[in-house]
Amino acid sequence: MLTILRGAVIGLAFLFSAPAPAAAADAICYNCPPQWADWASMLKAIKADLGIDMPHDNKNSGQAIAQLIAEKANPVADIAYLGVTFGIKAKAEGLTEPFKPQGFDQIPEGLKDPEGHWFTIHSGTMGLFVNVEALGGKPVPQCWADLLKPDYKGLVGYLDPSSAFVGYVGAVAVNEALGGRLGDFDKAIGYFKELQKNAPIVPKQTSYARVVSGEIPILFDYDFNAYRAQNTEKGKFAFVLPCEGSVVVPYVVGLVKGAPNSANAKKVLDYLLSDKGQALWANAYLKPARPVKLDEAVAKKFLPDADYARAKPVDYAEMEKVQKGFSDRYLAEVR
Repeated sequence: MLTILRGAVIGLAFLFSAPAPAAAADAICYNCPPQWADWASMLKAIKADLGIDMPHDNKNSGQAIAQLIAEKANPVADIAYLGVTFGIKAKAEGLTEPFKPQGFDQIPEGLKDPEGHWFTIHSGTMGLFVNVEALGGKPVPQCWADLLKPDYKGLVGYLDPSSAFVGYVGAVAVNEALGGRLGDFDKAIGYFKELQKNAPIVPKQTSYARVVSGEIPILFDYDFNAYRAQNTEKGKFAFVLPCEGSVVVPYVVGLVKGAPNSANAKKVLDYLLSDKGQALWANAYLKPARPVKLDEAVAKKFLPDADYARAKPVDYAEMEKVQKGFSDRYLAEVR
């Protein structure tokens, strides 16, 4: 009996002396990195206005989808933020469930799933994010073709297009600009093969900080990251919308099927499309999904509309269908 009591006392002592477990997040969003699209400010605003804590998450779209598939029987995430083609894939894989937040009806057709499995919260235009001072006196490139010149050897980076959505968008942009079409990526594959001669840097994760530091002087990236650097970082930065043209691509969110914090997740999704949420995206130099008037001071920080005329939308459903075919070719023929 004494042994039993002694064991109970020791057990209680351990129980009360053990450190308390860390507080759980109020909602989990996969692929919400602080350095991308100013998610850092958005997550702070969600905490301040909704009282919902959402930790940063540095996955890319492909990694987020892979994790969601692995956890399908026991979901961990509540929300997924994805490039549009991955949003379409998430629905096809049964990873999301329908939810139409407030403001859903104001999102243009084609930029949302009719049932609410995914919907656009903002969009960006692909181009070149340039650290001008890191070029060492070389001219700021103005065209995709410029990056193939020997002068830019070791200075160019792009995210892995077989994994990161922004990398795939860069490939689509190059392909379209050089006269290719979705489903026929000969132009893009040829371009990336040629670019290998210039020893490009090919990270898998968002690389804003590496451009700001000068480690990657030229990065295939969205306008909003370049504008953010121009207006918030020390140094000289530029956004170039290449002379041959480019593409505009939406980013979407969806409610994870079986989300463990579904109620909180729905509040967050409402917030992302609210007037305040959309204004926060605009302040981060992203084009809002709903028709929200840009602050005049913010609007002046974008390239002129004449430059944006070179950027076109594409068939995003078709873009998703042909993504794997491109990835397979890239891995087999380029990397």
